[in-house]
Amino acid sequence: MEFTSPEGERKYAAFAAAASDAVVALDFDGTLSPIVDDPAKAHIHPDAGEVLAALAEKVKAIAVVTGRPARQVLDLGGLEEVGDALAAHGKELHVFGQYGNERWSSSQRVIHGPRPPAGLATFELELPSVLRRAGAGDAYVEDKGLAVAVHTRRLPDPDAAFERLLPLLRPLAEQHDLVLEPGKQVIEVRSGGMDKGLAVDRLVDDLKAGAVMFAGDDLGDVEAFESVTAWGKNGLPTLLVCSASSEESALVPLSDVVVHGPDGVLDLMRQLTADAR
Repeated sequence: MEFTSPEGERKYAAFAAAASDAVVALDFDGTLSPIVDDPAKAHIHPDAGEVLAALAEKVKAIAVVTGRPARQVLDLGGLEEVGDALAAHGKELHVFGQYGNERWSSSQRVIHGPRPPAGLATFELELPSVLRRAGAGDAYVEDKGLAVAVHTRRLPDPDAAFERLLPLLRPLAEQHDLVLEPGKQVIEVRSGGMDKGLAVDRLVDDLKAGAVMFAGDDLGDVEAFESVTAWGKNGLPTLLVCSASSEESALVPLSDVVVHGPDGVLDLMRQLTADAR
């Protein structure tokens, strides 16, 4: 755990002091789960369930806020079992999938979400020709129900393919009234009107939280960081944690604490559990 400034260290101490009224929100990929070539194999860190259950005794609630479909992250994370463990402490686990478009909680056990956005089906039909034009015909295309993600990680030069695709997919997304979300060697196209920041806002409002923390790893988490920053300006103790890697460090300048990958995130959660009052 590395504080980015003396202010970051002060904010950690203030958050730990307010932990009993705090919501701890975390991204999934790169934060609770290591980044892997095949998204379907991105299982949660084996220690995460135990660490989150211990932390739940000290905080108001825990949430996972992810771009993945809620059902998928529940399965990959074993989060229904984690929810059971939190329930044993009288606490609740919240899952926001598809950037907040889907919501699940360990008390209700039902995924609530909208229908797929208009234009997404047509976008998918036009996508193969754009991939071929960019020399990325072998990119892995993930249909997420409410979104489509184009992964370049498996290509021979994933970063170059990403850079070629981005300016081609952006106007195609706009043409169909869809939002483009770049990430780590992945470009996601989805409906607008919701992002991780709005999901965090809803979580804080609904739970009447007195403090809020978010841990994330890439550009898709920027809105969540901005939301937490705004709550801090409104007087709530806050903490921003960057799960940094050799591939992505865009969140470092926005963070109070920098850790290294899911191992570092869980070490921080253990320390917070020990320090919480």
